[in-house]
Amino acid sequence: MKILFRIIFLISATTLYTQDLTQYVDTRIGSKDNGLESGYTFTGATFPFGMVQFTPSFFSPDRGFVVTQLSGAGCSNMGNFPVSASNGSLEISPNDMVNFNHIDEVRVHEAGQLSTSVNGGIDVDLTTSKRAGFAKFKFNRAQKGTVVIGSGVNSTEVSDAYLKITSSTSCEGYAVGGDFCGAPTPYKIYFAVEFDRPSESQKVWKNSNISEITEIEGKNSGALFVFDTERDKEINYRIAISYVSVENAKANLYSEDLDFSFQTYLNYNKTEWNDKLSRILIQSDNLDRKIQFYTSFYRSLIHPNLVSDSNGDYMGSDFNVHRTENGRNLYSSFSSWDTYRTQAQLLAWLFPDESSDMMQSLVDFAEQSGGYGRWILANIETGIMQGDPTVLTITNSYAFGARDFDLETAYEYMVKGSTIPKLKSQSIEIRPYLEEYNNLGFIEASMLLEYTSADYAISRYAKRALKKEAEANYYKKKSEKWKNLYNPKTNWLNSRNKDGSWKDIKADWREGTYKNYFWMVPYDLKTLIDTIGGKGFAEKRLDTLMSRLDAKYDDDWFASGNEPDFHVPWIYNWTNSPEKTSLVIKRIHDEIYNSTESGLPGNDDLGTMGAWYVFSSIGLYPVIPATSGFSVNLPQFERITVQLPSNTLTIESNIVKSSTIHSLLINGQNHPSTWVSLEKIKGASIIQYNTDESLGEWMITEDPPGF
Repeated sequence: MKILFRIIFLISATTLYTQDLTQYVDTRIGSKDNGLESGYTFTGATFPFGMVQFTPSFFSPDRGFVVTQLSGAGCSNMGNFPVSASNGSLEISPNDMVNFNHIDEVRVHEAGQLSTSVNGGIDVDLTTSKRAGFAKFKFNRAQKGTVVIGSGVNSTEVSDAYLKITSSTSCEGYAVGGDFCGAPTPYKIYFAVEFDRPSESQKVWKNSNISEITEIEGKNSGALFVFDTERDKEINYRIAISYVSVENAKANLYSEDLDFSFQTYLNYNKTEWNDKLSRILIQSDNLDRKIQFYTSFYRSLIHPNLVSDSNGDYMGSDFNVHRTENGRNLYSSFSSWDTYRTQAQLLAWLFPDESSDMMQSLVDFAEQSGGYGRWILANIETGIMQGDPTVLTITNSYAFGARDFDLETAYEYMVKGSTIPKLKSQSIEIRPYLEEYNNLGFIEASMLLEYTSADYAISRYAKRALKKEAEANYYKKKSEKWKNLYNPKTNWLNSRNKDGSWKDIKADWREGTYKNYFWMVPYDLKTLIDTIGGKGFAEKRLDTLMSRLDAKYDDDWFASGNEPDFHVPWIYNWTNSPEKTSLVIKRIHDEIYNSTESGLPGNDDLGTMGAWYVFSSIGLYPVIPATSGFSVNLPQFERITVQLPSNTLTIESNIVKSSTIHSLLINGQNHPSTWVSLEKIKGASIIQYNTDESLGEWMITEDPPGF
């Protein structure tokens, strides 16, 4: 069986390497700067939806190469079990490992691989498998080399840690603690490490002390393995983790039956990345745009990531050990306030099996913790951001093809979260101010718009997934509470005081302004546009917003890097000038994104921005919550092939002739609408965006799809 696996694996790798898409992924994009301007992406290696992110932490790169790191999250997080290397036998304790890992140069920075050198010319090559990380250290000059492993060190704060040296080639242990955006994240994570050859000596350290004992506990602690590198310069290292036990971490280390060599692990990794990235093939002579596209696609396939072990065990949100059923995987790292807008739909559309397991993971979390979390890290609900975004994550995923999860239980917790005041997921209230929302009909403006979006999504899900007509109508009616924010005196949406009077128009907008959030009624655009004076007025208001594309939280123009604005360019499709959708998106691609380390306009937020770039590049964008379809724009490339579960979709456009659409054909038939249903695409083999101005103006339908 092992021999057969090797033959299949090598044939698969050879086949995919005829078009190695991993070379178009530049992991450095978005890895520089701080604050709103930074992508917060990591440069290291990971596996598609894999358990390990083997990388210099964005937040503590000088401490070593860590094995847990959220991609694109704007707050310090995780960064467990850093490893680095030093020439000679280390005589001074690494202590907290600050300033211990000096990166000299980076040689390879592709999907699945980081090759660099550290600390005076020690070459380091990193890759990963599904549940393990692999490092190759090459000591080019020293007669002895030391590999340093931190157990009581991470990117935030460890509250407890333990390490045991079990042989000259292995150690194991655990760490507890950390925080995220001010929220405590007391997850417990275990590890097991193995080297490919014996070390000369092994020591432990804690704070400033080094000792020859074999066990150590507490913060600022770890192990030192010293090797003879006079003749054999290379040392191979692999590490696996588990949120359940050391025994499971050991099992994860051997679960994939891979030879103890960097190339074997790298081939396995590259094969998987090529399989995933080849779901969308683009034809373009513009290498820079190709790199931006596949890097964006890559980032959208990192999270949510595995947290269940090879035997199915996982640590539940009730802090008990559970086991998955029917071969499912359990996932975590759900940045739902961000990802429900783009990434959830992309994963469900292209990878419905993985997406279904992700949705079941959210349902399981709710059953064990009391309700849906807003922002889940490991088995912890952090409570970051606002609204009821996991409802939108699940309903959007269902709409785009994820169907293999417990639909009834998913709905049960949607209802509980929207009807039971003070209900909590772990210790975090699910819908703050729910009584005021249900009874008064208004709360803080941006929070209310999140709740109405979630309620609309529940209505769609109730009708489409469960055929619950009465319940669907009830939630659709609730979603109309956005109208309570409309202030006819200003013609804007506006927060109210408890007595119904209007607050200052600048009050209660989280990470944006009233001009950004105004358009956050994507499920009722016709009513919104009619209310403010019609399509012409709406177009002028959009034009003003789009006068600049680089807004920060308090700026009154379009924010290319912030989630509440992501769908806004497509709202032109419901005005008299749908061509402005394509023109604005072209400006965003041309002016805001680039392939440098500072090439993202904001935090990637676990693939949210990456998925936005993918959708906007192929000319299809999921605007309306829980609704199976796309609003369109002119694609960025002349030919795009999308491999869907049911068919292959080809998208063609003549982007050289014009920057706007003048007709749209689906399977050769005219499609006179800026909206394309998912059902139509499932049955289609080719979409043609025609830019020939001689064909006249594009007819459009006035309304988005009906309820």
